[in-house]
Amino acid sequence: MIIALLAAAAAAFWAPPLLTALTARGASAGLGLAAWLTAMASTLACAAVALVLLARVVAAGWDGLAEVVCRSVTGRMCARSVYSGAAREVALGLACLAAVTVAAMLAWRYGRALRRAGRQTRAHAGAARITGRRLPGEAAVVVLDAAQPAAYCLAGRPPTIVLTAGAVAVLDGAQLAAVLAHERAHLSGRHHQLTALARGLAAVAPAVPLFTRGAAEVARLAEMRADDVAARRGDRGALVTALLAMATGTAVPAAALQAGRPGRPRAALGAAACAVTARVERLLDLPGRSRRAGGSLAMIGAIAALAAAAGLAALLG
Repeated sequence: MIIALLAAAAAAFWAPPLLTALTARGASAGLGLAAWLTAMASTLACAAVALVLLARVVAAGWDGLAEVVCRSVTGRMCARSVYSGAAREVALGLACLAAVTVAAMLAWRYGRALRRAGRQTRAHAGAARITGRRLPGEAAVVVLDAAQPAAYCLAGRPPTIVLTAGAVAVLDGAQLAAVLAHERAHLSGRHHQLTALARGLAAVAPAVPLFTRGAAEVARLAEMRADDVAARRGDRGALVTALLAMATGTAVPAAALQAGRPGRPRAALGAAACAVTARVERLLDLPGRSRRAGGSLAMIGAIAALAAAAGLAALLG
């Protein structure tokens, strides 16, 4: 039980700096996404194992619980005189009750947050389909009359991609196709579900660094993963200029990629938001094959280590 708790605490507080260093540049966004989600799942699994073990010992009797706690801390030095006594049994019983109560409350709040997010998404999608107009040739794409360039997807039945009139005005045909490919990559990768799960954990446990940092990293890496899929299926240059056009609110022709130094749309990058700038720089400055392979191996190792830690904690428990 103590081992499972220590494993959960180690993943919750020590994993974020390691994973941040591994995924900062987004060299392999898909593996980075998997690494953060595995860390979260491992933490929850270890905490669940500890809670189950605690419940099993409680069911066996207060004396058994006190003995398990004593031996987990002191090992063979634990004697019956150390853990016996009514006062200790009452204290341990209250601690068990508090742990179960907190776990049940957090689980209820997490489920409520996910249900609320789902209802809001469905309501937004319904409103967009009613108030927006269909994009010609695209049955699942609606255009809202808003001047600010924006594009996003809403899961549901059917899934909907929403564009604003401002986005349509600043994108040419190839850029629009790249933006739609990006949003379809979000839908096919179920990124909306992954980000909702991560944000729910951050909402119910804001004191856990893995969850708070992980929610932001999952959202960031999901964008980069969708960029990779869209660039692989279409025109990378069109995607880059589309990102710049959406960020600046002005049309950015493909020739802008040749302005300044080759491959550096300097003026547009200066006006873009920081997050968009990072995504554009990443698309333009792809690391070499050996570097990508090294980063992928490091993240695969991290994923395996986190999964093994959860399995080992359950086995030892």
